[in-house]
Amino acid sequence: MSTLFLRTLREDPADAEVPSHTLLVRAGYVRRVAPGIFTWLPLGWRVFRKVENIVREEMDAFGAQEVHFPALLPKDAYEATGRWDEYGQTLFRLQDRKGADYLLGPTHEEMFTLLVKSEYSSYKDLPVSLYQIQTKYRDEARPRAGILRGREFVMKDSYSFDLDEAGLQASYEQHRQAYIRIFDRLGLNYVIVSAMAGAMGGSLSEEFLAPCVSGEDTFVRSTDGLYAANVEAVTTPVPAMVDASNTPAAHVEDTPNCETIDELVAFSNASYPRSDSAPWTAADTLKNVVFKLTNLDGTTDVLVVGVPGDREIDVRRLEASVFPATVEPLGEEDFAKHPALVRGYIGPQVLGENSASGIRYLVDPRIVDGSAWISGANSVGQHVYDLVAGRDFKADGTVESVHIRDGDQAPDGHGELVSARGIEIGHIFQLGTKYAQALDLKVLNESGKQQVVTMGSYGVGVSRAVAAVAEQTFDEIGLSWPRSIAPADVHVVAAGKEDEIYDFAETLIADLQSRGVEVLFDDRRRVSPGVKFKDAELLGIPTIVVIGKGLANGVLEIRDRASGQSREVAISDAPAQIASEVQG
Repeated sequence: MSTLFLRTLREDPADAEVPSHTLLVRAGYVRRVAPGIFTWLPLGWRVFRKVENIVREEMDAFGAQEVHFPALLPKDAYEATGRWDEYGQTLFRLQDRKGADYLLGPTHEEMFTLLVKSEYSSYKDLPVSLYQIQTKYRDEARPRAGILRGREFVMKDSYSFDLDEAGLQASYEQHRQAYIRIFDRLGLNYVIVSAMAGAMGGSLSEEFLAPCVSGEDTFVRSTDGLYAANVEAVTTPVPAMVDASNTPAAHVEDTPNCETIDELVAFSNASYPRSDSAPWTAADTLKNVVFKLTNLDGTTDVLVVGVPGDREIDVRRLEASVFPATVEPLGEEDFAKHPALVRGYIGPQVLGENSASGIRYLVDPRIVDGSAWISGANSVGQHVYDLVAGRDFKADGTVESVHIRDGDQAPDGHGELVSARGIEIGHIFQLGTKYAQALDLKVLNESGKQQVVTMGSYGVGVSRAVAAVAEQTFDEIGLSWPRSIAPADVHVVAAGKEDEIYDFAETLIADLQSRGVEVLFDDRRRVSPGVKFKDAELLGIPTIVVIGKGLANGVLEIRDRASGQSREVAISDAPAQIASEVQG
């Protein structure tokens, strides 16, 4: 450590929002260059390379082959698949001196597809799985979580190419099992959840999430453990249709000063009690929320979303449902252009693409035909009661948009949902033929006919995995790495000034290294033992060996960083015991 390029910090960085960011900077593993852009220092790079090697070993183990693409890519292929526009402001675009358009690759589906197209032409060439470990670039709007959400980051992305759906299923399962082995070896606690395909497209999609309070993703699990999904992918169990034959005709009533759901419920219970004597609740009301959708070509549309009044809209879920359009609340200026929308009293009677207003209207799946509601009467100070879906109004379709609550029924009907936060560490997709069709990737099948190739896409965040491990293993005194990716196996601390301490430490280290043990040696003579101990705790190497005053009595101290437990060991036994502990 006297020559290691390392400076630890005692103060937290001012811009850090999550523990991994704070500790990786304080421990001298990374340094910020610009928002979302980091330099890896020697100890951090050792951790990074160990993660990378685990990923590479498990990919190679099932027959995937490594390639490497440039990060600077021409526009043409991404324009052919529509993603030049779909990525929007997330994409880093640039021009060369001749004015030709390029991008910094956010992901490389197009490049892999074109590579296979250029080399393979027969079903006999398939299946094949190719991967790379490479830097990606995305212009994140808020890169404020250190290496968890960077503008430049390293990802392992791989792609399978098969003749048909059965082949895709086999390749997908190979990757899925490889990911399980990768994250097990990294020592991560993780869950596999159903997910949305988003800009990637395709059918089946699953995320590997590391549960963590600072995670950017919300996911849910059922109480019976059989269901797990990212909230964006949760589907609502649809109630059975209701027989509305005995429901009275819809009737408009005066409801002064009832611009909120709570005010409407209180007034309705006081002035218009239910015929069955049960109280009105927010769940009996139909709330209609107005949004502006911005499409890829820059055009905009108005969308009204109808949800039960006891539910709030989750904009991320709504955006996932209407992708690739982006969503924002309708502003005052746009409201003025649509006189049919009476703020605070919007009802579904005037909505729908086939209505006079022509405004698109989507509803929550709970709003089934025959269900009766209280909703706006499209007139200030008035609401309509006994408004029946399918009889008195029709929606253009359904949309998943409301916040998922703890206690909601799991879509599979088994158990209730419980939510948690997580960090996305891997994502796998069954792409199907989207990219192969767009880029004309075909091979001759057994009948001699051209057939579109079926693809899968699979990503692991290599740099983000470092932060995910740090988030799950840190404690109040610093980092605490699992042995599989720690920058060293053993941190030897010379706690004293006597030459004998340093001489013995050198002898011990030589013995450990001959046994295949990686050692970091704190040999700084002008640094106090207290500072050395704090640095050892901060750096988080799994085994700390303290050589100090006990040397005179023929013992040294071995500390387990994760548990904090320590023990004294005779110096004659130390090399064998330490090596045994390190090597399992």
